[in-house]
Amino acid sequence: MRGGEGEASAGRRFVGVLLGCLSSLLLLVSGAVLGPFLLWPRARPVLMGGARWLASLERGRRSVFFGDRFPAPYEVPERRLLRYLAARVGAGLVTGIVLGLLVFGEVLAVLLVRGLVRGSLGWAELLGQLLLGGVLLFLDVQGLYALTALDARLARACFGPSEQELLRRRIDELALSRAAVVQAVDTERRRIERDLHDGVQQRLVALAMLLGRARRGRERDPEQADALLRQAHREAQDVLAELRDVAWRVYPAALDSLGLEEALGGVAQRCGIPLRVRFEAGDAPLPPAVETAAYFVVSEAVTNAAKHSAASAVSVHVARVGPLLSVRVEDDGRGGADPAGSGLTGLRSRVAALDGTLYVDSPLGGPTTLVAELPCA
Repeated sequence: MRGGEGEASAGRRFVGVLLGCLSSLLLLVSGAVLGPFLLWPRARPVLMGGARWLASLERGRRSVFFGDRFPAPYEVPERRLLRYLAARVGAGLVTGIVLGLLVFGEVLAVLLVRGLVRGSLGWAELLGQLLLGGVLLFLDVQGLYALTALDARLARACFGPSEQELLRRRIDELALSRAAVVQAVDTERRRIERDLHDGVQQRLVALAMLLGRARRGRERDPEQADALLRQAHREAQDVLAELRDVAWRVYPAALDSLGLEEALGGVAQRCGIPLRVRFEAGDAPLPPAVETAAYFVVSEAVTNAAKHSAASAVSVHVARVGPLLSVRVEDDGRGGADPAGSGLTGLRSRVAALDGTLYVDSPLGGPTTLVAELPCA
């Protein structure tokens, strides 16, 4: 649950407190009349339905008058629901008593002012009454504040996952993300090995063959040997370019020396289709892990668009929105990208390892939009 009491006005919260006192009376009467029938198995489903309806009213009261936001939908266990309703009865009745004492204190203050105006109240008695009233008012307001906080805690404990459940979910998420990261790293290593074996290694073999032919034919046909050497020189340049691309796919050195914006500019230069990059992340430095994840999200998405979607243009928008870095990649290709594919699964694992989220929208016919949100804190 996310508390929103700071967003609700004081008047609205006061109305919510009053309605909470009235609802506690309703819960008290309902519990006293219908509570014993919970022991009857046939009546229990109907009564639990009524209890859930009453709890939904309390949930609505917290949402409307206090601005609370609860996870939806969340199934509350029966025991927790009944404990909440019982606690709400006690808290609401005590809150009503505190409010009654506050009203009673205001009446006494009016009578005190009247006595002072008529001159029937001495200064010693006035000071004593003011001191006693101030102490009681302070205790009353503190009690009201504590009861309001208790109401919020009860709602949070009932209508949202408990602390143990949240911790258990977090442990499960971390275990899954760790396994996914290990799998993504293994997949990346295999891709690097494939790129080196099928690309760079084959070119180096061809280069060695060209140099061998040029050496053997140097004396018999010098012109052909020179042509082979020129061809070997071009092949060596191509090998260097491909090796540089493989190194960039492993880790772009520009991230450390120039930053994310310049590294994305390098992606645009190497892209085979027009790529427009809009960088609006501000001047504040980004965490290195976030920069790395953002770079690989853009690089992988652009590579997929160029190879598989028949896109003619790609746009990238990187912006910092509060504590998040938003990375949006959109192409005009034919769409139909599989979110469960190996490439997107690896990106999702990389983003999830930083507690980020990855959204993919790729209907048939396009366009394909990929949005990654990475926490910068």
